[in-house]
Amino acid sequence: MPAIAHIVEKIIEEKPFLQEALSKGVINNAALAEQLTPIIEKELKKKVKFSAVNMAIRRLAEKLQKTFVTKVKFDEDTDITIKSDLVEITLYKNSNVLSKLNKVYSLVDIRKGNFLTITQGMYEVMIITNKKYLRRMEKLFSESDKKKVIRRLSSLMVSIPEKSVETLGLFYLVTRALNWENINIVDIVSTYTEMTFIVDEDDTSRSFNVLKSLISSNV
Repeated sequence: MPAIAHIVEKIIEEKPFLQEALSKGVINNAALAEQLTPIIEKELKKKVKFSAVNMAIRRLAEKLQKTFVTKVKFDEDTDITIKSDLVEITLYKNSNVLSKLNKVYSLVDIRKGNFLTITQGMYEVMIITNKKYLRRMEKLFSESDKKKVIRRLSSLMVSIPEKSVETLGLFYLVTRALNWENINIVDIVSTYTEMTFIVDEDDTSRSFNVLKSLISSNV
């Protein structure tokens, strides 16, 4: 039984939507057990009892009902700010790129409300800014510095109440709402009380409606 319970938990952990359905008790445990039994038998290389799988699912559901993430709470000041006509430039993180990053800040006039975010990873640097600055960026960095340029993007910035910053699963709860509407999140940029979602321009309107609905139902 412990082996079956471990495999069931491992499978469910890889499927967050299934986790939530179990936590809310809106899934048929027996039907799920029927689907998981062949997978578990393949992993254990032996026949297992349907009742044992069903029991493991029931116990996991009870556990999830007690521990699953709390709903994020927004407040009346929560706002969504949209910026459109953006581009994302991904560069290789090398000495040439790093030496020119300060010049990027002088190219973009953020005082006029223009968009700029620079994120450094282990091996890449990502710049997201207004499309009108793309040519200047392309002149600043050499072709060998560039890894990928993505055009026609929008950003949706959601302000987060400080009391919600430490909410377990905060990003999951918000990204889930977008994923359920088949909206691809190109990137996520966050600060202490701001979550910014980068999406394709064609998804801007739907993304706004999804986030607005999520916020209004969780104030």
